[in-house]
Amino acid sequence: MKAKKRTLLVIEDDPGLQSQMKWCFGEDIEVVIAEDNKSALTALRRFEPAVVTLDLGLPPDPGGSTEGFKLLEEILALAPNTKIIIITGREEKENAVKAIGMGAYDFYQKPVDAETLLFVVERAFKLAKLEQQTREYEKNKARNNNFGIITSAPEMLNIIQTIEKVAPSDITTLILGKTGTGKELIAKALHTASNRSDTPFSAINCAAIPENLLESELFGHEKGAFTGAHALKKGKIEITDTGTLFLDEIGDMPPALQAKLLRFLQERCIERVGGTQEIPVDVRVVCATHQDLRKLISEGQFREDLFYRLSEIIIDVPALHERQGDAVIIANSLLESIASTQGTTKKRFNDEALQAIEQHIWPGNVRELVNKIKRAVIMANGQYITAEDLDLATGNEEEIMPFNLREVRANAERHAILRALNHCHGKIAQSSRLLGITRPTLYTLLEKYDIQVKQKETDEE
Repeated sequence: MKAKKRTLLVIEDDPGLQSQMKWCFGEDIEVVIAEDNKSALTALRRFEPAVVTLDLGLPPDPGGSTEGFKLLEEILALAPNTKIIIITGREEKENAVKAIGMGAYDFYQKPVDAETLLFVVERAFKLAKLEQQTREYEKNKARNNNFGIITSAPEMLNIIQTIEKVAPSDITTLILGKTGTGKELIAKALHTASNRSDTPFSAINCAAIPENLLESELFGHEKGAFTGAHALKKGKIEITDTGTLFLDEIGDMPPALQAKLLRFLQERCIERVGGTQEIPVDVRVVCATHQDLRKLISEGQFREDLFYRLSEIIIDVPALHERQGDAVIIANSLLESIASTQGTTKKRFNDEALQAIEQHIWPGNVRELVNKIKRAVIMANGQYITAEDLDLATGNEEEIMPFNLREVRANAERHAILRALNHCHGKIAQSSRLLGITRPTLYTLLEKYDIQVKQKETDEE
């Protein structure tokens, strides 16, 4: 099947330059010519081009830039995702800078050099394609973005499947993962997908509350139970009756409270501090920790019987750098929401920033990514966010690359397959064409590297 042509709209009133620019591009780019504002807007609506080249000097003001700037504003209003490349003369760099400040993607100075112009346009097409794929991932909640989890990584898609299977039951679930990987988001997903979705969801961080207060926070207390207990107080467990209780950093719970929590999980009744009455409570419990609980058990810091009670189902969340392609997808989604929250103009990452995001190891996981993007939104001068705005270095693949050549080749091959699947939304035929291999060869490689692809995705060719 022949690949669909990419559409480039060239807005130029000079017939000679029209012909010259049309000649610059290969057969896989369909060039549409417009010579004034009216024909340009008509072509924009009809062909919906991903990339536009715009000469600011258009009739009825071919010697100035008034019409060009006016058209730039109209294109951005009608198609804000279009990449607009401003074509200027050597003496018009000031206008080009102004245009980029208004939202243009890049500028190119005359005279036209075919090779250089093709490079600039191809780069714009690649960025437009990447942004389009990101938008599709964000919109496709049913497959890749369930419960607010933004991902295309097979490991996380498997977790989403686990959530769908586990959520309808009341089974106690333990979520493991490094700090900042999104454990609370998964806990909320278990609640949202359960029969308790219309009931309360309560979260408490066992590491953030002093030991002498944590018991009262969880189980409540009677009036006069201790100094300062001036009134009866219900605890989180009782308040969350019929709902879901999320105990974060369960590994930091003091031993005395571990025993009381175990009794609640067995009996499903609580006693407030200072009270004698048993209060039945119907609560689903989900726990999380970044610690190695088995190690804590061996050190006598965590009860083994409680561990087995909490870990009826274990969900192990991978670090961000282990989720191929997720850093860029999550970053684009975060950028839109953070920019909107801070009331700034719409911003995008440039190529260098996207590369830096993809290459960074992210020791702080998604939490670190959020902080970097908040910084970048504040620091960025124009529409595009750079690697410098993110405070990220570029070209750091060598730092994480092994020396063993066989391992290097295997990692590169697996990474290329995952990228192709992400770009083609898991469709085997399209992915094999992108990789330049046959479908049987791709199936063999999927099995070799234990890469899971949803069958319904492979069927949608």
